[in-house]
Amino acid sequence: MPKIFSGPDRRAQARQEREYEAPRGKARVRSFFRNLGPGLITGAADDDPSGISTYSQAGAAFGYGMLWTALISLPMMSAVQLMCAHIGLVAKRGLASVLREHYSRTLLWFACVLLLIGNTINIAADLGGMAAAASMLTGIPSPLLTPVFTAIILSLLVFASYEAMTGVLKWLTLVLFAYIFAAFLAKPDWGDVIRGTFVPHFEMSQRFLLTFVAILGTTISPYLFFWQAAHEVEATQAHEAKRSGQPVRSLHRELRIARVDVLAGMFVSNLIMYFIILTAGATLHKAGLTDVETAQQAAQALKPIAGPAAALLFTLGLIGTGMLGVPVLAGSSAYAVAEAWDWKAGMSAKPSVARNFYAVIVLGMLAGMALNFAHLNAIRMLIWSAVVNGLLAPPLIVIILIVCNNERVMGEHKNGVWLNVLGGMAALLMTGAAVALIWAWFR
Repeated sequence: MPKIFSGPDRRAQARQEREYEAPRGKARVRSFFRNLGPGLITGAADDDPSGISTYSQAGAAFGYGMLWTALISLPMMSAVQLMCAHIGLVAKRGLASVLREHYSRTLLWFACVLLLIGNTINIAADLGGMAAAASMLTGIPSPLLTPVFTAIILSLLVFASYEAMTGVLKWLTLVLFAYIFAAFLAKPDWGDVIRGTFVPHFEMSQRFLLTFVAILGTTISPYLFFWQAAHEVEATQAHEAKRSGQPVRSLHRELRIARVDVLAGMFVSNLIMYFIILTAGATLHKAGLTDVETAQQAAQALKPIAGPAAALLFTLGLIGTGMLGVPVLAGSSAYAVAEAWDWKAGMSAKPSVARNFYAVIVLGMLAGMALNFAHLNAIRMLIWSAVVNGLLAPPLIVIILIVCNNERVMGEHKNGVWLNVLGGMAALLMTGAAVALIWAWFR
């Protein structure tokens, strides 16, 4: 039953309730930035070292010819992430928990296994990429730096409070803007940029298809699906605990806030993607360096072409995005496994309370670190982790569509036409690209 206020308490209640009304002017701007959270972090984490390497390779190999992919992927990735946010807010559960309660265990573990495969490879690739970038700046061998980054990220995930962790992750999103500055320092031909943005270039070569699948896989990634839903649940719980005894936001308002948050996060993600491709196209491709496969090589090659400032910004951005992306990768694995087994889960829970949840985080990080010492080329893994995500994402998108159209789970908030259309397009496009790539491999 709602709490009844009188006298001064009634005035206090009125002030509290006004916070939930549509703000105006400066208050609207403050409200916009205050409400950014899971969607912004998810979008920013999408531009991890694997993504940066993929976008760098796309720009180096095809110049401005793949800029259009930033435009077509934006509405599809926004729709998929918004569906995941809706699952978290409406069902009050993460994606794996919903699958466990409403669907077969086969479907549940099929989704979880796909996620764990992609995440382990991605964590390994990102840790290796961060270490290689830091080695360029410090001269310290990258094998010595990989355990250092692993320990730092584990400390943030295990020992920091939920509020502190999300605060750090939100501030780390600012690192991404280094790539916009680097793009302008590269002095591109803006006429060619506009053509590459609005006139799609496509070819059936194996190299192009591999890059295209990698771009789709690193923008519409499985680990973001699980993280988005679980993080929405935890963010809502943290907000309600912080405002205990005050008016609770309605579900309709929560969904409106989530829509703005997700769209902002996806826009930032694709904006950075766009400028990384642009930077590589304006410098590496223009200079004939079309075989650059990694972000580290891109940063090294940028120095004599665009100057030390652009190369430094590119390298620092790579390390910063790894600090943002790896916690999301490890966290999404832990959420999925913990929800599948019905364990206590959450970044706000203490390790002594959620031992199994944090054990999955630690094991995932250690497995990723170990792959860097298993005589595997961690640099090449950056690209291949994106390709793996591109191959694994379509069945998971289909599962999300099934959940979001299930009235037992979503009630009146099940998918509308546009979410179904855009989500279906994402699944079909990624499936078609994957089939074309496999055909190109074996023809």
